[in-house]
Amino acid sequence: MTHWRDQLEADGFAFLRGALAPADVARALAEWDAATRAPAARGAVLTGESGPAYGARNVLDLWPGAAELARVPVIAAALEDVLGTGAGIVRGLYFDKPPGHSWALPWHKDYSLAVKEHRGGDTFTKPTFKAGVPHVIAPQSVLDRMLTLRVHLDAATPNNGPLRVIPGSHRAYHERADAPRAAVALECAAGDVLLMRPLLTHASGHSAADAGHRRIVHLECAADAVLPDGYEWKWFVSVAELGA
Repeated sequence: MTHWRDQLEADGFAFLRGALAPADVARALAEWDAATRAPAARGAVLTGESGPAYGARNVLDLWPGAAELARVPVIAAALEDVLGTGAGIVRGLYFDKPPGHSWALPWHKDYSLAVKEHRGGDTFTKPTFKAGVPHVIAPQSVLDRMLTLRVHLDAATPNNGPLRVIPGSHRAYHERADAPRAAVALECAAGDVLLMRPLLTHASGHSAADAGHRRIVHLECAADAVLPDGYEWKWFVSVAELGA
């Protein structure tokens, strides 16, 4: 059997199966529900017209406890293995495909970083604001030292729009440079954690009308607390210091 570390290097993704126990999943869902009821949730939680929440930005402010998911021993050990002891969580997002309110995403790579302010320079490009937070596009040299955790609070099945990826595509910065490989649909159980490189080309389709939720906490992590050109992360939650 291929070790997750070998698969991550070869394909740009790997699963930590059963990383969260059912009790951990239930606690996370309860904490998330409580966080979205707070006044601070306004503007950060994304909803359709009169529909349920399908996503959220600024999760590390909205629900600081989300960072604690990285303290689960198997997850913390994986982060240290890949990124080193100085790793930190630098952005948190939330995704769902609520029953009857699905959505889809085309093929893409994740280039955006959340920063404290736009500063110019040559390293980062395309300054924007997302939910009031400055964002920039990062170069490959920065993205290659990052890892994303997708913590699944529900199973990902063929019916609820699972993530689809192009194995090995994390080696190229642009999609046009990806090696030709067949897409893979990533199915998993609640409590599984997907590790993926930001430059892994990925997409997801609509869920079936009768499918259940597909709730995911998306935590972006970086090896380095310091960014080039005087930029600073908007958030940097040290994994080693969580709960200390």
